[in-house]
Amino acid sequence: MNLILFGPPAAGKGTQAKRLVTGRGYVQLSTGDMLRAARASGSELGKRVAAIMDSGGLVSDEIVNALIDEKLDQHQGAPGFIYDGYPRTLKQAEALDALLKGRGSQIDLVIRLEVDEPALVARVEKRFKEEGRSDDNPESFKVRLAAYNAQTAPLVDHYRGQGKLVGVDGMADIATVAAAIDAALDG
Repeated sequence: MNLILFGPPAAGKGTQAKRLVTGRGYVQLSTGDMLRAARASGSELGKRVAAIMDSGGLVSDEIVNALIDEKLDQHQGAPGFIYDGYPRTLKQAEALDALLKGRGSQIDLVIRLEVDEPALVARVEKRFKEEGRSDDNPESFKVRLAAYNAQTAPLVDHYRGQGKLVGVDGMADIATVAAAIDAALDG
């Protein structure tokens, strides 16, 4: 199973991914985590990643795909993979499709956590006041949300056109979202 959890920041992707890792044994492929680990590893690829990140540049899709390919090799036989934070653009989606096709595989399902954006912003503002999480700064969050919407909108049509997109109400409580995701995976 190759699964993409798709949705804006604070929609609950991380919560659901952790549940699927624990409950189903899936491997979460978080590009952010992979880049930080590569950087810390000191490998040739890690040195390239560090140089790019230190200069403030964006790591290329080619490097991210190499990291994903490496992780797929490390976890052969896993019951599933959750792509987290990737793809974000149509170009990245096409690159991931090609990478998986070369392995005789494909994206099987894309679960889109659908949210009411004003309610999501209110949720983040409340969490910021209560918990003080720096990544929940309301103004920064609005910028991240706008970037997400601008970059990822074409992916909805891309995966809908492939018949792989399933919408789930991301504004429901955690258990209800989990049940809807499980139904999509098992159905």
